[in-house]
Amino acid sequence: MSGELNVPIGSTTPVCSERGNKGMDYRDWVRRSYLELVTSNHHSVQALSWRKLYLSRAKLKASSRTSALLSGFAMVAMVEIQLEMQYKYPQLLLIAFSACTTVLVAVHLFALLISTCILPNVEAVSNIHNLNSVNESPHDRMHPYIELAWGFSTALGILLFLAEVVLLCWIKFLPIDSVRMRNETSSAREARGHAGWQAALISTIIMVPVGLIFVVFTIHFYHSLVRHKTERHNREIEELHKLKVQLDGHDRGLQVV
Repeated sequence: MSGELNVPIGSTTPVCSERGNKGMDYRDWVRRSYLELVTSNHHSVQALSWRKLYLSRAKLKASSRTSALLSGFAMVAMVEIQLEMQYKYPQLLLIAFSACTTVLVAVHLFALLISTCILPNVEAVSNIHNLNSVNESPHDRMHPYIELAWGFSTALGILLFLAEVVLLCWIKFLPIDSVRMRNETSSAREARGHAGWQAALISTIIMVPVGLIFVVFTIHFYHSLVRHKTERHNREIEELHKLKVQLDGHDRGLQVV
């Protein structure tokens, strides 16, 4: 059975039995190994492309949900807030609240627009059970827009939302002193103190460390992610270099023989 596999019918020269044909056998082995390597690299490239596709789809879904949620909260807060007509708000506070709310809604709606436009095309390709269909997805060409939507929805959008909470606290609590203490005597006012101003200040004091922690975590997360990708690429390059050294050593040994 082995002779039939090694020696073709009608052939008088054995292929694998003689020592003089080891060079030819090695060339066949190198050729077969090269084909296997190309095939494995092809599957690795396909797997990498599908992993990028699923990652892009997950980012688009997360950014769309986050943007819709936070922009809805911002619009509700802007509509439902009740300003005291008898209280004179600081002009800078009203301008900051209006600008922050507008920019917050615009940023999240822009991220939502990108997710709504790209996500259906990515979803349509991801549901096709074909390895080559990944090339039809626009996630590679639209990668900058996907990262832009992800950054707007997570980093910039959440920071603006934290600032929105602080401004809402100032607008909501600041008029309390003037409304409740209008008909009270001076001694009662001094005993009560500036409750609204203190409440707004406490919210600001709490939110500032939270914002700093958020910024530090975001920078650390992206730094760790980039470092992980760099280490993985370095390992792949080292494996390819070791394989190249082994093949070059076999080629030099074959030339010597």
